[in-house]
Amino acid sequence: MEISENYLTNRVTGEIGQATAIYFPTSQDDVVELMQAVRKNHQKLITIGGHTGLSGATFPDNNQVLMSLEKMNRILKLDTETMTLTVEAGVTIAEISEFLAETPYFYAPDPGSKEASIGGNAATNAGGMRAVKYGVTRDNIRAMRVILADSRELQVGSINRKDSSGYDLKDIFIGSEGTLGVITELDLKIQPKPKFSRDILLGFESLTQLSPKVFEILASGLVPATLEFFERDSMSYSERALKLDFPDLSGQAFLLITLDGNAEQQLENELDYLASLSDEALILKDEQTRNAVWQLRGAIASSVELESIQEPLDVVVPVNKIAPTIIALKQMAIAADLSAIFFGHAGDGNIHANIIKNDLTDEEWTEKLEAYLDELYAYVAKVGGKPSAEHGIGLLKKPYFQKYIGTSELVAMKAIKRAFDPENILNPGKIFDL
Repeated sequence: MEISENYLTNRVTGEIGQATAIYFPTSQDDVVELMQAVRKNHQKLITIGGHTGLSGATFPDNNQVLMSLEKMNRILKLDTETMTLTVEAGVTIAEISEFLAETPYFYAPDPGSKEASIGGNAATNAGGMRAVKYGVTRDNIRAMRVILADSRELQVGSINRKDSSGYDLKDIFIGSEGTLGVITELDLKIQPKPKFSRDILLGFESLTQLSPKVFEILASGLVPATLEFFERDSMSYSERALKLDFPDLSGQAFLLITLDGNAEQQLENELDYLASLSDEALILKDEQTRNAVWQLRGAIASSVELESIQEPLDVVVPVNKIAPTIIALKQMAIAADLSAIFFGHAGDGNIHANIIKNDLTDEEWTEKLEAYLDELYAYVAKVGGKPSAEHGIGLLKKPYFQKYIGTSELVAMKAIKRAFDPENILNPGKIFDL
């Protein structure tokens, strides 16, 4: 098991952190051995994956020991009878896609970073663009092997398709951000690739015009594989970064929709229906145009980062509150003299808001951002939303999570933490304070 000195920078805040050491286990036995040593030495442990997190969940803020699972990166077994793929936690989403590329199967979740590890995806319950049809990470994991703080191994979930046998321990660990145990191995749900896929782009004059169409699509019985929204000002960042042109389609707000399935004529009929929802509709038949549009959509956040420091948010609200929430948050940003862009997943209410520093001084940025975030999270809570849809809470959203979660819910979460990790060894201080 390799070890090295480790100094890390929080990629979101720029804050410098220092860990006591970083270990690179190559097996589950190594993980157990390290867990025992950490307990014996009265240290704290943070598990890290692909370094793609956006909430500070793996940031060492108090000389903790870091354990990187990047070398536990073996794909262990493809079982086509139970439709499961068994992998170690350090395997990346890109590696899973590459492995399955020559098979008739695919792993459905499609989070933004393809270099993220599957263990990290499970730890944050990552979502992605295909969640509206195929669900989030939680819906695509059948079972996991977890090492607890006292170094015991725990099997959670099973490869059975139905299971009503006691508490669902698997779902407790998914989304726990490494605070309850170390996920070392996962049995992923895979499924047959659809034979056909079609994409369409719809343009609208405003989000107010776009919003009712989302409800109409969802109520029609049609289940898109993706249902993405963005505005023209968001797309301009990607165009500059990638040097690609967005299609010549009128409008200020857009829906990018993917349909997939095995009945080609049905997809064509559904495309006709979607095209009827807007005077500005473009079916992306040309592969080059289709790829360019998806590259532009996928690069929004990273393209903003090339031009300015930003605060990336991933709030979620009920689907009928998307448009009014974005309008309200935009007005708040204007009043605070802050630049902001908004995009996200229309089918599940996940709004990505990127607050942009531009030419503000560090002092102005900090003061304005803190005031804006206080207002933003208060509004999201008021409409029934939550502070994170798929990035997790970590350190950055912890104050707002603790402020707006119900008292009884927070007490219950702390009780679960104490039951699995009574000495508070694993990722202490993340999500909430004990």
